[in-house]
Amino acid sequence: MLPYFIEKLQVKNFRNLEEQIINFSHGINCIFGENGNGKTNILEAVYYIVKRKSFRKNASFPQMLGIDGENPEISFQSLFFDKEMGANISFSGKWDETGSQWYLANKSVKKKLQVGIVFINPFDSQSFHNSASARRAWIDDHLSQINDQYKKALSRFTKSLRFRNKLLSNKPSSYLKQIRAIDEEMAELSLFLTTQRQLFLEEIRPLIRKAFNDLFSEEHDLEIMLDTKLGGFTKNAYLEMCQNNLQKDEIIGHTHYGIHKDDYVLLFDGLNSFDYCSLGQQKMSYLSLLFAYIELFRYKFNSFPIVLLDDVSGELDKLRWHNLVSYLNERKFQVLITTANDSFKEVLNTLEDANKLYVSSGVVDRM
Repeated sequence: MLPYFIEKLQVKNFRNLEEQIINFSHGINCIFGENGNGKTNILEAVYYIVKRKSFRKNASFPQMLGIDGENPEISFQSLFFDKEMGANISFSGKWDETGSQWYLANKSVKKKLQVGIVFINPFDSQSFHNSASARRAWIDDHLSQINDQYKKALSRFTKSLRFRNKLLSNKPSSYLKQIRAIDEEMAELSLFLTTQRQLFLEEIRPLIRKAFNDLFSEEHDLEIMLDTKLGGFTKNAYLEMCQNNLQKDEIIGHTHYGIHKDDYVLLFDGLNSFDYCSLGQQKMSYLSLLFAYIELFRYKFNSFPIVLLDDVSGELDKLRWHNLVSYLNERKFQVLITTANDSFKEVLNTLEDANKLYVSSGVVDRM
């Protein structure tokens, strides 16, 4: 991952944002404004430039397009600062109904920017604590960002699983022979992915405890555990499990077991945070997990990711807001943080060196 900061952003026809240059500092960038005026759209544009996808669900080209026209097109212009090289570099893109084209220093590129980015929205904590699929997606997305081998293996596993499910659903001739061949590959991938997940949790576990104590000045024991049926499995044991479950898979038409059904448990003082914590404690635990990941990212790449915080003040009291802001102020990573909460805005306004922006109807002004 490259040690990049985003310095400038200009978009055209992207949601409600006006076509203007937005300047960011390398530290904390506070983005104020009433709800529905475009604060989150700024974060989404930055995220899209790096990831080439939105953090919103079901965000297609027509939904992001800010105008109707005969030949509608969204364009992105950005300037990044390469901390390692001490130089600026431009990155731009154009997106229409047929696809997108991207340019690094005015040269066409296909690969995404190798820049780490972390997005936190006000609903993530609730989703993480209430949904096993959200927990799996969180681990897969964040682990893939720092482990390219995991990302490639996960992609192969997902493709194999989809093909296996298609065979189970349609049952073409000789499909059982094909399934046996797929199971061989899925066995190796499952064991590899499970090992990588366990190693990731071992690395991040002590950082979660520290992040919680640093963020909220409270002594609590946090840890995250993998709930899997494949712990200690060998390839032969996995294949035997496949065979034992095949009859049920044939009846229901899909694969009902495996690592795509694994879960994660976030423990707060040894108790499941979903069952025993208040919403405030759940939010604190989730934020601690995110900032632990940011520290792990730094250890691996000697640089921080760009951090996007979208109105995270909910479920936290004023004391914890102050702790969060102090924590951000002491770190050396780039933060874009939004809020429509006047009380939280007062806390953010205590940051003398922060870059402060105000958004109204898609127009961004510096405060």
